Amino acid sequence: MRRLVTPSIVIALVGTFAGFTYRYFADDPAESTLGNYLRSGVHGMLTALSGWAVHLYFTSRGSGWIRRSPLWLELAIRSMSMALVIATVVLALQVALYYNRLEAGWLVAKFPRIFGIAFAMSIATGAIFELTQLVGGRVLLNVVLGRYRRPKREQRVLMFLDLSGSTSLAETMGELRMHDLLTSFFFDIDEPILAYGGEVHAYVGDEVIVSWPLSGWTSPARCIDCFLAIQDKIAGKANGYRREFGVVPHFRAAMHAGPIVISECGDSRRQIAFFGDSMNVTARIQEHCKEAGRTLLVSADLLRQIPAGSGVCVEALGLTRLRGRAASVEIFAVERQSLQAVDEARPSADGQ
Repeated sequence: MRRLVTPSIVIALVGTFAGFTYRYFADDPAESTLGNYLRSGVHGMLTALSGWAVHLYFTSRGSGWIRRSPLWLELAIRSMSMALVIATVVLALQVALYYNRLEAGWLVAKFPRIFGIAFAMSIATGAIFELTQLVGGRVLLNVVLGRYRRPKREQRVLMFLDLSGSTSLAETMGELRMHDLLTSFFFDIDEPILAYGGEVHAYVGDEVIVSWPLSGWTSPARCIDCFLAIQDKIAGKANGYRREFGVVPHFRAAMHAGPIVISECGDSRRQIAFFGDSMNVTARIQEHCKEAGRTLLVSADLLRQIPAGSGVCVEALGLTRLRGRAASVEIFAVERQSLQAVDEARPSADGQ
């Protein structure tokens, strides 16, 4: 929910500015009063927010029925719905704000034009959104800006998170039901990932790769907090998973911090790729989660740069030889601190 506040405010401000701009350029200068400017601002703001509300519905879990349709049909239904809502809101606000009566002749002359403009804008907005969903907003922006046309070295935190026992689940449930489970799981964990500033780099089978930049953080422990938030999210939806799939997803993750090389690769299908030893180390630590019997393992390199924060227990597992690496890596297990441990660590009332 928190990630909706900022874009909603931005959209409201943009709509208000658009209302002011329309009043300035399109209306009679004799009507340029403070009251009319305020009405135009409210008109633009509520119109923009109505379109945003339709967009939120079609990107929510409740609209899963349409996302199973072909893309052209989904885009057409979404655009028609958004255009109809926007046009209706525009007309309703015309009456509410300016006390105008909607005469039949005016409706016949104006409504098709308003609907056509809203539909064209909805088509463009939907196409941009689908492109963003396919390649990722940050990836699309970086491709447009040409940031990674040449390889660039950056310091990043990496998290490799995958579903536990996915092979046996696929055998039991079948591939199609397993795909539905993965789709639901990735959908649910996307919210905490974005809420804690993570960037989804790729989905690889039953695994998701997430990264954070190491500079400019407001909360240095947000990557670990992100994993805990994912645990809370799935735990909160446990009953729903049991009803739909008969099982609650269990997962493991590894985190590591270090340099990676980021660059564009490919020609007919261009993408942003991550390279470097840090990727290999994170993948090997993630493999070690099963052997160690832990849900979250982090490297010493991560903890040296990012404190674990309060509310978690950090257990040193020592130097570990990872598959395919000559040098050992110091690994720590991280888990949520139990309520009993918190109570024991809290000072008593008499200060003893």
